[in-house]
Amino acid sequence: MNADLLAPLDLAFWNIESADHPMHLAALGVFSAHSPAAGAHAADLLASRAAAVPGLRMRIRDVWQPLSLRDSLPALRRPWSALGEPLTAALRRPLTATLRRPLAFGGAAREADPGFDPLNHVRLHAPAADFHAAAGRLMERPLDRTRPPWEAHVLPGEDGVSFAVLFKFHHALADGLRALTLAAALMDPMDLPTPRPRPADTPRGLLPDVRKVPELVRGALSDAGRALDIGASVARSTLDVRTSPALACEPSGTRRTAGVVIDLDDVHRIRKSVGGTVNDVLIAVVAGALRRWLDARGDGSEGVAPRALIPVSRRRPRTAHPQGNRLSGYLIRLPVDQHDPVARLKLVRAAMDRNKDAGPERGAGAVALLADHVPPLGHRLGGPIVGQAARLWFDVLVTSVPLPGFGLKLGGNALGAVFPLAPLAPGHSLAVAVSTYRGRVHYGLVADGEAVPDLGVLADAVAEEVEALTAACEPR
Repeated sequence: MNADLLAPLDLAFWNIESADHPMHLAALGVFSAHSPAAGAHAADLLASRAAAVPGLRMRIRDVWQPLSLRDSLPALRRPWSALGEPLTAALRRPLTATLRRPLAFGGAAREADPGFDPLNHVRLHAPAADFHAAAGRLMERPLDRTRPPWEAHVLPGEDGVSFAVLFKFHHALADGLRALTLAAALMDPMDLPTPRPRPADTPRGLLPDVRKVPELVRGALSDAGRALDIGASVARSTLDVRTSPALACEPSGTRRTAGVVIDLDDVHRIRKSVGGTVNDVLIAVVAGALRRWLDARGDGSEGVAPRALIPVSRRRPRTAHPQGNRLSGYLIRLPVDQHDPVARLKLVRAAMDRNKDAGPERGAGAVALLADHVPPLGHRLGGPIVGQAARLWFDVLVTSVPLPGFGLKLGGNALGAVFPLAPLAPGHSLAVAVSTYRGRVHYGLVADGEAVPDLGVLADAVAEEVEALTAACEPR
């Protein structure tokens, strides 16, 4: 069997995972149902179709790569050396825990599972009255790392006129776009244009072309400079932190999810009135919702400007490692302490413009790029450390997950809503994901179940903030 080595960032995601913080992303799709048996029929279809999707047969296993501990530690230490003393104390405990764990040398690879059985991955549950409550419980459970790391949970509705499917994919198996591709392959067939084949990779020799040596040297120096720049930016971002205790917590291992649907036309009206992009508006809505939520729970929003990590896809069509994660990110301050909704949007727009001008390969949000500079053993040893450092790096994740513009069906039942659900980083109480589907925007909220028992209040605040922005932008 041919094995495909995990790209560095995939390997990082594989090793960051812990029991309290599983590294799977998910989507909760809600379908109309033609009959009370539609959910059971959907489960049968998912199981029968999964066997024909090669990407769903791929498991991840450890592989041996000849690399000594002495060679790995300097490479592990170098990209993070610029982070400075603020991280040292925070990393001491996870480092001790890491060294106590059995060492599995080398990297990991994807390979076809010879014993793949779709019935191990597709589960039909009892009828549910609240799809999000059921999804929260299912999000708590890590995926089985000995099998292809994905699951599809079918939740029939107690009302008999709807059912939901929760798709879970490990981040090492797929990023948002790849997960979408895998899930869409299980939907009803559609008449779509045949994609152009990806050109074969050019064979590479063992030694570099002598004529390219100057270019390689310049590239190495540029990479080193970029790593130092990212490290210094992260260090600066830890200074003068103005966040809220409500966004941090000790992990409980529990999860809650909630979903909000807003009209895309409202978002466009706001964008046309104030300027910026649709994404700027959607991020500003999160800032305003956080303000309302913090004030409602009594924590207060005065002086609060949490750091939001905004992932940026670096994926290009027909590039190498089509299955791998290719991510960078922007780090911005959410102006939660600004009372005026239009002023909040303008501040978000200015912050995003500054990040775009600098580009996604520099700055504190680009830490994911450092994964390329760490050898496999470094990821094995440093994964838990990096996970624990997330709280020092950013306060809340706000990510956008692309969805197709056309309607999807499963067993003839139309997909009416789909809520993306992001992994929750260690020390964080909340993660936000956003998708646009069929003229509506879907916010998916994931929270630590014990730290955020009032997640429904935050969901209501999202809708209230859109209403406030729309009212503020109406002609006077």
